Parts: sequence; structure tokens; C-alpha cells
Amino acid sequence: MVLLHVKRGDENLFLYDTSVDENTTDVIREVTAIYNGRLKVYRVCSEIEELIEYGTMLPPEMIGLTDEQIVELKLKDIWGEKCIPAGGFVMNKDPLGRRNGQQPQEKMREILKKAMEDAKSFIDKKLVKAHQPLNLKNVTEALNLLRGAVTIVYPMQLPPHDIIRMEFCNTEDLSGTQASREVIETVKAQLWFAGKQILPDRKLHHYVGKNDKTKVVVKLNKQGEGPPSREAVLTEDIRKRMMADAYRRQEELKKLEQDDDDEYLNSAWADGSSLKRKVHGMDNVRFRIGQ
Repeated sequence: MVLLHVKRGDENLFLYDTSVDENTTDVIREVTAIYNGRLKVYRVCSEIEELIEYGTMLPPEMIGLTDEQIVELKLKDIWGEKCIPAGGFVMNKDPLGRRNGQQPQEKMREILKKAMEDAKSFIDKKLVKAHQPLNLKNVTEALNLLRGAVTIVYPMQLPPHDIIRMEFCNTEDLSGTQASREVIETVKAQLWFAGKQILPDRKLHHYVGKNDKTKVVVKLNKQGEGPPSREAVLTEDIRKRMMADAYRRQEELKKLEQDDDDEYLNSAWADGSSLKRKVHGMDNVRFRIGQ
């Protein structure tokens, strides 16, 4: 199986295990799905952090309003009365006015925190250094772990307008957000290897060769972004080691050059007292220290 080291720009993302005989259309589709799935996991975790602190989301018409405006407009969070966290809650007002302030109890908060930690470990970029490939099953397991934890804490489910529930149901609206720029639609996804675009409906070995036991770096980008930058010939670690070796060699040469400049001082002709010692017959005098 060929191992694809998938990168976005210079950022390491994940390893993907496939075959050189695989159709490139399927490879591009699955790599893109894994990439987008990782983004979803991180988005959900980000919102769960807010859920832990400030409870469920307010209805859209109440978000950002002050308490006085809510009273004046006679608005009410009916879902906040239904979607109570298990074990009750304590009030912790959301300074951004997005959530209702019904913070889950500490035990429930720990369940959500542990689920986030485990879910992130399933898709962490550190898996690249550990040589562990990533697939859609790993991404699905991470999302299911988060979904299960939220269900434990909120057995009555979250409000239908809560971003977390929308993410789980794949009904999220990312338009106008930074997240929408990060997501890559499958039809607009491109894979590049060695400066060449991997075109669909071909065999992967057409680009990476027929050696099925190799590892290659491929870059994922979006249609219209142009070719990604080529991989550096030297990695950052190798470059730093070479610079350190060059500096050490330079210092050694400087020291040798300085030693050469002062070496004449050890010569007999450079001794200013040698003539005086010869005149007094003390040129070859040796001193012995008595026992």
C-alpha cells in the first residue's frame, strides 16, 4: 500500500493509506472528505467549549440582545426550559450574548472535556510523526464520541438551532464565516504531486509510480488557487543541523587561524632574552628541584 502524506500548503495534515492501482477520483474524494471531517471535529469541539461554559444557544432572534431588549420585545427562550443539562446547571452569563448561561455541573463538564480530548487525539497532526494513517472511520469515531458525550449531558438533545446539533445533522450554515473558506468542496478539490496535478479518472500509479510500498507527499488545494509551492529539498530540521555544523566549522577555522598567527611566539628567535642568556652562559641551564 502506498502512503500519501497529505499537506495543505506547508501544514502537515494526515497520512492516507491507499493503493497505486486506486482510481484517482476515489482518492481525491476520500482525502477531501477526511480533510473536511477533521475541520468539522475541530468546529464542534470549539462550540462544545462554549457549551461547557455558557449552556445551549439562544434562539437566533435573541442572540446579541441585552436583557432589557429581550424583555421589551417579549422574547423567550422556550428551548432553554426544555434542554436542561443532566444534574442541573449554574448560571454563568455569556458575555457575547450567544448562549443562555445555563452552565452544566462540573461532573457533566468533565464528560464533555474528556470527549473533546479523545476526539482530537483521533485526528491529531501528531499521528503523522507516529506514522499512523487516518481514514474516514477515524473521523466518524471522533464525531460519534462527541455526539455521545453531548447526549449524556443533554438527554433531551440540544435545541435545533444550536450549532452543535446542526453540525451533527450536517445542516450547518457556514456562509460568511472563516470556516467556509477552509472547507473544500469535493468538485473543487485538487491533489498535486511533484508539481503536477493528479487528474481524476486515472490510476494513481500514473503519477506516483508502481512501487506499492512507498511514501509520497501530496498537497491538497482548491480549484483556482493555482499550483502549490514545491516541497523544500531540505527539511527544516536538516537545514538547522547544517547551519549549526557550518557555524561550528567556521569557529574552528577561526581558532586555527588565530593559533597560526601566534605560533611564532614559541620560536627561539622570537625570545627577546635569548641573547642575554647566551652572553652570561645561561643558555642551557637546567634546574633540578631537590628531593
